[in-house]
Amino acid sequence: MHRGYTDDGLPLHLRDWACNGTPQGTVLIVHGLGEHVGRYHALAADLNQAGWHVTGYDQRGHGASGGPRGSIPRADSLLVDLARIIDGVREQGRPGPLALLGHSMGGLVASRFVAEGQAGEPAAWSRPVDALLLSSPALQLEMSGGQKLLLALAGKLAPALAVGNGLRPEWISRDPGVVRAYEKDPLVHDRVTPRLVRFMLDGGDAVRAQAAHWRTPTLLLWAGADRCVAPAGSAAFAAAAPRDRVSSQSYPGLYHEIFNEPERDQVVARLTGWLLTHARQETHR
Repeated sequence: MHRGYTDDGLPLHLRDWACNGTPQGTVLIVHGLGEHVGRYHALAADLNQAGWHVTGYDQRGHGASGGPRGSIPRADSLLVDLARIIDGVREQGRPGPLALLGHSMGGLVASRFVAEGQAGEPAAWSRPVDALLLSSPALQLEMSGGQKLLLALAGKLAPALAVGNGLRPEWISRDPGVVRAYEKDPLVHDRVTPRLVRFMLDGGDAVRAQAAHWRTPTLLLWAGADRCVAPAGSAAFAAAAPRDRVSSQSYPGLYHEIFNEPERDQVVARLTGWLLTHARQETHR
């Protein structure tokens, strides 16, 4: 465990899981809303077993990192933070490809980050990555007309006001043990601000708009019975994206955290199998 820092001086909690021997590459985990990277210990162990070095960080306003809970000072703050983390990972000089693995809000952050690289004039924070792995990404949120109106008003009057996110712990997994651990975890919170919600809505729109032009090798896996984010966002992206760039699979009946469901072994096998194929392709380029 070690620390990095955001461009505005907040400490970011970093964590590494090293595999035995020379890694095939590195997987960088970007966690979801209200949680922290420590919840990915089991998945990191699976990736280590498959020969991948794993690293991750608590996003600002989350876990052991600094900043008000569930808050961002600017629309691009999480993207700028990710760029700094990627720079640090690249500086370590590990062999093999670098893959981003984003879950939920982290999937939105990671995919929005990759989408920027396809822009005509990318932002200064844009960085290339070799592959993208998405787990139930927040590419679309379920919001009523009334909620959207309240968001518009709050965004103007109190964009940094943290409120409850409205998500229920029992929605994350059908495994009661996972839900109990989540409820008892002192680093988990339920805060979100209008500015962060606006980033997620706008980011999802931007990613879906880029789907048909997607260039980065991507594996998209999502929960068919998701109540935390709208599965329709992942389905729309998968339908529009080039099949030679984006592999996708929906898991009907699974809840939001597909790597923490009773069927996790088949989901992990899909992930590690795709990574192995991608690593071989990179080797022969």
